[in-house]
Amino acid sequence: MIDLKILRENPDLVRASQRTRGEDPGLVDALLDADVARRAAIVEADTLRSEQKALGKQVGKAQGDEKQALLAKGKELAEQVKAAGARQSTADEAAEAAHRAISNIVQDGAPAGGEDDFVVLEHVGEPREIENVKDHLELGTSLGLLDMERGAKVSGSRFYFLTGQGAMLQLGLLTMAAQKAAANGFTLMIPPVLVRPEVMGGTGFLGAHADEVYHLEEDDLYLVGTSEVPLAGYHMNEIIDLSAGPKRYAGWSSCFRREAGSYGKDTQGIIRVHQFDKVEGFVYCKPEDADAEHQKLLGWEKDMLAAIDVPYRVIDVAGGDLGSSAARKFDCEAWVPTQNRYRELTSTSNCTTFQARRLSIRYRDENGKPQVAATLNGTLATTRWIVAILENHQQPDGTVKLPPELAKFVGTEVLAPA
Repeated sequence: MIDLKILRENPDLVRASQRTRGEDPGLVDALLDADVARRAAIVEADTLRSEQKALGKQVGKAQGDEKQALLAKGKELAEQVKAAGARQSTADEAAEAAHRAISNIVQDGAPAGGEDDFVVLEHVGEPREIENVKDHLELGTSLGLLDMERGAKVSGSRFYFLTGQGAMLQLGLLTMAAQKAAANGFTLMIPPVLVRPEVMGGTGFLGAHADEVYHLEEDDLYLVGTSEVPLAGYHMNEIIDLSAGPKRYAGWSSCFRREAGSYGKDTQGIIRVHQFDKVEGFVYCKPEDADAEHQKLLGWEKDMLAAIDVPYRVIDVAGGDLGSSAARKFDCEAWVPTQNRYRELTSTSNCTTFQARRLSIRYRDENGKPQVAATLNGTLATTRWIVAILENHQQPDGTVKLPPELAKFVGTEVLAPA
């Protein structure tokens, strides 16, 4: 949730953020009204409770008719307190709903617009000419790395088997990411992939894109689409120690997405699937350190992309394409030769205090006073990277020559038919 102090002091900033996102600025006024109503309800209830307490002391000292009159007044006042308490609860619920309806405040400098309004920040590497280029599905099938047909037979569309060296490729890729993360001070985690509603909602995934999330109704648990979710919940309702600097975690998990609304998009291969594995970086820090941590996360992502040696570009994602929790997001998009376009491989988001405020994650400042922490996340490797690796490193004889650093973790320099 956004900081109510910012809302009260500078509502135009929040309205501008809503417009940058393409969302309703009228929600700002709805929250302002709900905030005023809640505070008024609190004052009314507290005033009546104070009167009730004072009356109780008078009753203790009174006698006879005076006491009876005070008792009658106390009974009437008790009803008023009860009604005021109910109004306060209703006002609290309305304000909470209005608060949660507003996305994080977009950071100054982020482009406005939608999915196609990103700004390219840099290009790294040049796409090379490949004769008779094959797509990753053809390569993966011919090399015995990938079996979509049996994935669909077993589980339905957008499921697959990684087989033989294909499985080793993913394991090697994710192991490389995990080792690089550990070397850079991340604590490696293998988190649960089922989480409670308060954790999924706290990270912002039960808003506009709730239809992307798998829900187990009988258990009221959600399958995560990224280990960002359990890692954000790891310190829920805690005051954490940031005196020595940010806390950095790297979560290795399977991830699940329904891909609702993607009918007809990327139906071939493993670009858009229901299940994949990922190593995700997650950071807790003081708000004033968040921008620097965001750049560090981007740097670690670029280091991973250098290790797989694919051409890519870095984009500054437009406000209308941000998730509700993100104030700023940078994507790294790799060149996919058969599509003649760049496709997302990594995202890193600065969520400022939005998630931590929802999840009640705080730290103590230099005066020992609890303050809301900031959170950030960034992809360090995922299954989709196999697409870019296969297509960019394919050889004329149909094999795939792996870059040296990745090859060490996969256990072979060349992916060839078994």
